[in-house]
Amino acid sequence: MVTPDDPATETIRVFIDCQTRCDRDHFRREIEYVDYVRDQQDADVHVLITRQRTGAGGSRYDLEFIGRRRFAGTADTLRYVSGDRDTDQEVREGLTQTLALGLVRFVATSAAGPRLRVEYEVPEEGGEQTETTDDPWNFWVFRVGVNAFLNGESSSRFLDLFGSASANRITDASKLRLSIDGSYSESQFDIDETETVISVRRSYGGRALFVLSLSPHWSAGIQSRVSSSTFRNFDLSLRVTPALEYNVFPYSESTRREFRFLYSVGLAYFDYSEETIFNEVVESLPEHSLEVAYEVTQPWGSADLTLIASQFLSDLSKNRVTLRGDLDLRVFRGLTLNLGGRVAHIADQLNLPKGDLTDEDILLQERERATSFSYFASIGLGFTFGSVFSNVVNPRFGR
Repeated sequence: MVTPDDPATETIRVFIDCQTRCDRDHFRREIEYVDYVRDQQDADVHVLITRQRTGAGGSRYDLEFIGRRRFAGTADTLRYVSGDRDTDQEVREGLTQTLALGLVRFVATSAAGPRLRVEYEVPEEGGEQTETTDDPWNFWVFRVGVNAFLNGESSSRFLDLFGSASANRITDASKLRLSIDGSYSESQFDIDETETVISVRRSYGGRALFVLSLSPHWSAGIQSRVSSSTFRNFDLSLRVTPALEYNVFPYSESTRREFRFLYSVGLAYFDYSEETIFNEVVESLPEHSLEVAYEVTQPWGSADLTLIASQFLSDLSKNRVTLRGDLDLRVFRGLTLNLGGRVAHIADQLNLPKGDLTDEDILLQERERATSFSYFASIGLGFTFGSVFSNVVNPRFGR
């Protein structure tokens, strides 16, 4: 006999914890046999959704179903992979299908269980195959993009142009990334009827990265960067640095947690637009750097902390240390805390041009200025209270 207090008479309560962009309204419309709640403490099932880009330009979504309350100790993980040409509609349908499949084991024990029906769609003859098909592109993915922005008013005008191109080949055994980009920015300010100040900044650059997978924890590779920048006083800046990385956790767990140590050592070549404060026009310098990064995504929230230290080996006093981090924490029911920041010790500005900067250079930020540090910080609090349920979708007058 089923009593009113029997768990089988209850509707499953689900908390959707999406660490990336998800259409929660679509979930609510398509999966109506569960109750959606605002706080994880009210949930029977906590669904944690994380995302990572794939080599082909798509996305891999990991959906972890974490049992709470009467399902405590029960957990499962399903995976959905989207293609680089998939539309937003196709992606959200794929996520919805995966979410529905993962909820079946929980809903089967609820009041909605007897009304569940499982269907299998038989592939058409000559349609989808289970075998891996040949890839005529051999895992290569190419992208080209151009952006233009124009805005202004009666006394000022702004134009920004940006273009980029990339070629990537990513497999389990290796990673190869090639990219180039360029930008042009022009600002005009009318001081009066006869005087107009024009500020122009140009830059271009390219990057190359090749990495070999040595084991579930080790990787080795080489990275290079080339750039030119009117702001940074570079006609040409070129860096080539071999590197070695160790991840405390297996790379297969990267969507949930990473603890990486990346060490690189190489050569930097600089051709300056103007003579520097150190009386250099062209120079080549050995350098090395260490990056330590920790990232974690858990039901309580997410956190990442990265420390990067770099140094010119010819003069160890020329160095830079940067610490940056973000924390998204659920403190208790309804209260969330968001912290973010970055602080840097800067002692490696070899590129600063000799001579004083003009007021125009400073105000329009046309040239990089000397500094010994930089920082950025943000903090946010949010508190929600009221009904624990969030089932209803009403898009009238917009969302």
